[in-house]
Amino acid sequence: MTEYKAQVLLVEDEPSIADNVIFALQMDGFRTNHQLLAAAGLEQLKSDDFDLAIIDVGLPDFNGFELCKKIRQFSNIPIIFLTARSDEIDRILGLELGADDYVTKPFSPRELSTRVKTILRRASSQPAPQQTELLEIDNKRAAINFQGHKLELTRIEYLLLSKLIQRPEQVFSREQLMQAAWENPEHSLDRAVDTHIKSIRAKLKKIDSEQQLIKTHRGLGYSLELNR
Repeated sequence: MTEYKAQVLLVEDEPSIADNVIFALQMDGFRTNHQLLAAAGLEQLKSDDFDLAIIDVGLPDFNGFELCKKIRQFSNIPIIFLTARSDEIDRILGLELGADDYVTKPFSPRELSTRVKTILRRASSQPAPQQTELLEIDNKRAAINFQGHKLELTRIEYLLLSKLIQRPEQVFSREQLMQAAWENPEHSLDRAVDTHIKSIRAKLKKIDSEQQLIKTHRGLGYSLELNR
């Protein structure tokens, strides 16, 4: 009997693609729920527990990017985008919205399933909790507290800030931060890192406008400066 590892939501309006993806995922032991429309996928996510979502960008009711925005209002579930377009602007937008991966059609369903396994393996890893005087990582809940207040972070923001917290004062290049936050950093872009860092700073400022914890090192990257 197949032992199912996790539950995946697939939102894809092309039946032939969906059938191949479902077959590959089930071969690797994943339970899969398939929806044809973005609205149906959104309702399914709200009513059931999923470990990861695979979303086609070109859906007939509203596109995958809009669906991702709606999902991020209530969930940090890992998301992989499927798209027929390889335009850089689409990749940038997808990554800035907090996607974990971006797969261009045509693609290998078995490779996609492998990416799902790798993302879930990373998501399930729970290193020892880290903390500083101001910031504390709650790995079990995938949350970060700042001065005792929970930060409302996206999944990517959580991974980026966690990386900075683990080694205060160390300068991390954009490439190192991409390695920490995205499954395929070679497909990620510096601009996506900068956008997420800007968002993290804004969320920290809402709690304490005087603290400027994340320092930009021009041409090098970012560091967490606790004595600023």
